[in-house]
Amino acid sequence: MEINELNDEEMQIWNMWKGSFNRIFGRVVKEMSEHTGLSEGDFGVLDRLVQFGGGKLRQQELADSMDWDKSRLSHHLTRMEKRGLIRRKPLDADRGVQVIITSVGQSTLDQALPVVSKAIRKHFLDQLTDQDIESIAKLAERTKKRS
Repeated sequence: MEINELNDEEMQIWNMWKGSFNRIFGRVVKEMSEHTGLSEGDFGVLDRLVQFGGGKLRQQELADSMDWDKSRLSHHLTRMEKRGLIRRKPLDADRGVQVIITSVGQSTLDQALPVVSKAIRKHFLDQLTDQDIESIAKLAERTKKRS
C-alpha cells in the first residue's frame, strides 16, 4: 500500500467522522429552518455580519468568511434582500459593496440564535464528556494550525 492510500480502518474512521458531522449539522439546520424559516446560508450571512462586522461587511469579506464564490453569494444576497433581511450599499471609494443587516434581519437572527443554541446542545454538546470536549478542542487547534 502506498503512503497516500488509506487502509480500511482509516477509511472507516473518516466515514464515521463525516457521517457524524453531517447528521448533527443536518439536525441543527433542520430545527433552525423549521422554527425560523432561515436556511443555513441565511443564518451564516446574518451571523457573520453581526459577529465579524458589527452588522455590516464588505461583500468580498463576507464571501471569503463563508468560503463562497462571489457569484453564489451575490445570488443569495439578492434573495435575502428581497425578504428584507439585508441591504447592499455601493461603496464610493473602491467599487466595493457593503452588506448591511436590516432591523428585520437582526430580529430574525435574534429569534434564531436560541433555537440554534438549543439544537447544538441537544444534538452535539449533551452527547460529549469533558474528555471528548478536550479531545475535540485539541484536534481543532491542531488541524487549524496545519491548514
